[in-house]
Amino acid sequence: MENKLFDLKAEQAERVYIKGALPGVEVGMKRVNLQNGETVLLYDTSGVYAEEGFETTVAEGIPKKRQAWIDERFEKDGEQHTQLWYARQGVVTPEMEYVAIRENQGAETETPITPEFVRKEIAEGRAIIPANYKHPEAEPMIIGRNFLVKVNANIGNSALGSSIDEEVEKALWAIKWGADTVMDLSTGADIHQTREAILRNVPVPVGTVPMYQALEKVNGNVERLSWEIFEETLIEQCEQGVDYFTIHAGILKRHVPLAVKRVTGIVSRGGSIMAKWMSIHNQENFLYTHFEDICRLLKKYDVAFSLGDGLRPGSIADANDAAQFGELETLGELAGIAWKHDVQVIIEGPGHVPMHKIKENMELQLEKCAGAPFYTLGPLVSDIGAGYDHITSAIGAAMIGWFGTAMLCYVTTKEHLSLPNKDDVREGVVTFKLAAHAADVAKGHPGAAYRDWQMSRARYDFRWQDQFNLSLDPARARKFHFDMIRDKGRDNEFCAMCGPNFCAMRITKSIEQ
Repeated sequence: MENKLFDLKAEQAERVYIKGALPGVEVGMKRVNLQNGETVLLYDTSGVYAEEGFETTVAEGIPKKRQAWIDERFEKDGEQHTQLWYARQGVVTPEMEYVAIRENQGAETETPITPEFVRKEIAEGRAIIPANYKHPEAEPMIIGRNFLVKVNANIGNSALGSSIDEEVEKALWAIKWGADTVMDLSTGADIHQTREAILRNVPVPVGTVPMYQALEKVNGNVERLSWEIFEETLIEQCEQGVDYFTIHAGILKRHVPLAVKRVTGIVSRGGSIMAKWMSIHNQENFLYTHFEDICRLLKKYDVAFSLGDGLRPGSIADANDAAQFGELETLGELAGIAWKHDVQVIIEGPGHVPMHKIKENMELQLEKCAGAPFYTLGPLVSDIGAGYDHITSAIGAAMIGWFGTAMLCYVTTKEHLSLPNKDDVREGVVTFKLAAHAADVAKGHPGAAYRDWQMSRARYDFRWQDQFNLSLDPARARKFHFDMIRDKGRDNEFCAMCGPNFCAMRITKSIEQ
């Protein structure tokens, strides 16, 4: 694969590296070179693909950036430990220094994010670095409410098709537009081989829902599911290098009667599968009863839990009900157990929630789950946005990100309707990056508003190329402008919306002081 997908030259940008104090720490950033001679450093998820001249094939994979750190720790300790274990021992790992540099984005502030601050946040359970040592290709990133709000993009094949190369291309396409992690939700053929190709070729953490592959192993027959089949699947995926698992261990027998009475019942695939299994066997959720076994396995690889919200509301009528909050309380209990095993944890959240009920979700999550990072789908603030649910959900995402959610799962225009295509993925990721950035500005994250400030200056100076290149989607901004402004050879001191005689900024500049 050539790096044409990540060609930064078209955006007057380049991949640069900032060295850390620890050996081998070189953090890749995107530097935008402005027309006024200034530069802006931006968080960049594209990894080695943005390096000039980089080429590879799906079979070859990309360089293993973290392998030396992993090998050095193993030689020193004789075994692998989790990032949480090191943080609790007072050790700042290269991954911790890497994410500290990355989060600051080169901004000079009075309170920069330091490696020691990163270590403390991880030690307290308020942040995680998803970094399976079997996935050394991934560049370190951090998920926590005191850091930049992250965005996940879901990909994956289905029984209806999609080749391995197409799934890798989908993952890279999502990363191009800024996805911080990708979740492989494949349910079709060649799940194992598809995931292997994704892991070897993407520079961001990869998550999965292992229950999907476990169910495929029993040909979709929920009754035949068992702990043994699920455990076998976990081991396979740990060995491949999956960085975090969605595990629906919080839905219990006592919650199911509360959920089936809802307007939309259980809308989580994992939640509905476990509810059906418990109903058939009249037994407690085997993910709950075997939770410590799962902890011991994940600890060996430093795989993080994403404790799934199997009872998330699928309509605003079901928001904040007894089923949802009952499961949330169980997730808090499970987070405490995972932390005892030095396993990193994030908590998944809703769902469909009207605006006036969003804050309660964040407050209860922090209370019940002792500050563990929150990872939410939206929430969608209305049920009538069919075809526009990327907007319906981004409204809620910006709000809950402001209140403290650490990572947002993107929603596309096709939510509730169909599988998204490339254009839908692009629009979904960019929309959620905008929601995440708006939340970062509202939270006062160090350096978050600097990009906006530079964009505003570029607008007032009529530096159109800078306006394009500082935006989240430079190609679309450039196209929209030049659809009506035909002269591409210079920067016009007006836009097509106002024209030369009604441009407010141009008129303002003409006022004598």
